[in-house]
Amino acid sequence: MTAELLMAIAAFLFLGMSLAWWIQRRTGNSGWIDTVWAALTGLAAVSGLLMLPDSARRWMVMGLIVLWAVRLASHIGRRSGGITDDPRYADLMKRWGDRASFELFKFLQIQAAASFVLVVSILAAASGSGPLGLTDALAVMIAVVAIGGEALADHQLAAHRKSGAKGGVFDEGLWRYSRHPNYFFEWLFWCSWPVMALSGGWGLVTLSLLAPLMMYWVLVHASGIPPLEKHMLASRGDAFRRYQRQVNAFFPGPRKSLDG
Repeated sequence: MTAELLMAIAAFLFLGMSLAWWIQRRTGNSGWIDTVWAALTGLAAVSGLLMLPDSARRWMVMGLIVLWAVRLASHIGRRSGGITDDPRYADLMKRWGDRASFELFKFLQIQAAASFVLVVSILAAASGSGPLGLTDALAVMIAVVAIGGEALADHQLAAHRKSGAKGGVFDEGLWRYSRHPNYFFEWLFWCSWPVMALSGGWGLVTLSLLAPLMMYWVLVHASGIPPLEKHMLASRGDAFRRYQRQVNAFFPGPRKSLDG
């Protein structure tokens, strides 16, 4: 990874999230922001990977990233086409008031910086020069399980919404054991890169660890669970409070009893 490559990736992400800001300003639908983010992160990673020395590991990583980006961007895109706005962003825009446009631009550039961290982690994982081995196989298994689990969670929730069910809280399938199984599996996907980086030494492992550490903080403590659960509490009330008492927020686990 050269300084020139990293600077080019940073510039690409800056311009891409500036485009996401422009789309939101033109359409009023902030749901498209995450669609652009997923596609942009995938494109930046693939572009960076193409600049690395040719290897089987590089192509394997590229295949996983393309699978992740296409699935996530297409899912969010389909969802965004059926809504007028994303409640998380809508709440932020309301709180920002007259400064909303400028504050949103800054917020999206923070997302660009987050994408940069993810891309660096991916490139580090792909930089190992040794032959493919057991750690690579384990990393691929983690990534595939994560992509499949997130896709299943998204499908279950989408099917529930299409059924026309009104009110209440969806707590079936994977959602019976985690309030946010899609976020859990998204985080798990990024855990695959430190495992793959083991073939290249602890320096690459350290860089790759940035991805799961950052994604855990973002999803659990920042722009993932907190604003979404605030919206759910406002719209679902006591039903969601019961769900919170019974089901883990992030890591899947057995349901808790409401007795006592």
